[in-house]
Amino acid sequence: MEETHRFETRTIHAGQDPDPETGAVMTPIFANSTYEQDAPGDHRGYEYSRTGNPTRTALEENLASLENASYGRCFSSGMGSINTVLNTLESGDHVVTGNDVYGGTHRLFTQVYEDYDLEFTFVDMTDIDAIEAAFRPETELLWLETPTNPLMSIVDIEAAAEIAHDHDAICAVDNTFATPYLQRPLDLGADVVSHSLTKYLGGHSDVVGGALLTNDADLDEQFGFHQNAVGATPGPFDAFLVLRGTKTLPVRMDRHCENARQIATWLDDHHDVDRVYYPGLDSHPGHELASRQMDDFGGMLSFELDATLAEASDVVSNTEVFTLAESLGGVESLIEQPAPMTHAAVPREERVAAGLTDGLIRVSVGIEHVDDLIADLDQAIESTL
Repeated sequence: MEETHRFETRTIHAGQDPDPETGAVMTPIFANSTYEQDAPGDHRGYEYSRTGNPTRTALEENLASLENASYGRCFSSGMGSINTVLNTLESGDHVVTGNDVYGGTHRLFTQVYEDYDLEFTFVDMTDIDAIEAAFRPETELLWLETPTNPLMSIVDIEAAAEIAHDHDAICAVDNTFATPYLQRPLDLGADVVSHSLTKYLGGHSDVVGGALLTNDADLDEQFGFHQNAVGATPGPFDAFLVLRGTKTLPVRMDRHCENARQIATWLDDHHDVDRVYYPGLDSHPGHELASRQMDDFGGMLSFELDATLAEASDVVSNTEVFTLAESLGGVESLIEQPAPMTHAAVPREERVAAGLTDGLIRVSVGIEHVDDLIADLDQAIESTL
């Protein structure tokens, strides 16, 4: 697929030529573990499916095209992709990251890799001076999310990447919330893009996966080594499901963004809502930056109630259209309370200091009719508070 083709065309065709044997339009699910060799060591591109699988290759090429990357690697989960980046570091290395990163990322950093003598500094990534000040001679990686999870803060990718490169460090961006349809970090100077394919790229809450995209051949070689050596690879059916999801990414994201924008505006005027975190609002401190580095503002938002932990829990438990569940990015709308759910692994004092209050609620806005979604939130809030 020519890179000159528009994004919407590449979602459907990149990496996915019709099968040469049968003419099948959809990429076949190559459900096998091993491959015939013509002679010892003389194979036809594949030898063992942990190392490579044709269905997975199609997905990796498709995602690389969407992120304007030369290389792509897929994994069995988003955490598997993040772990692979950390696999490339050594004992004594230092990582600078955000103080409101996803709870699972925080857990991996502090409860797994700190035991292997990696050090992590958590800072407000919206403060470029704070990022600069956190760097040390041994800093090897700058890990950022934008928009962040769950406070929807916007990080200046171009400025952050420049700082990392000035210190001979790698800049990696978790682009799960924005997707490549709305934001392409490699074009802004980042070295690596990470995705949880479980979310918008899969899009239907029926598959778990991860991916790393880069234009750096050396980094890709390292990712490929650890992908094979550690073995956190997706099966062919998982790859097939994500390929199905990427085909409709643009049309889904358009509706996610449209619905989220209307819901954020409604919440912003609600008398029981103290604050709305959505970069599409003019009042959001990162609105201008988001307008520059994103093509739209996404389908994720959070809002803060003047409520106790128990009261906020009642609100998220009383919705009827929204489903109380973790994860995000499916066609259905989800609602959750970060404190006892997605960010439970973060110590309370750290969580509150970062702005993740007991009354904070995160919403993954789906593609249902927006009037039904607003009515559902209204009844859940009004019946509780």
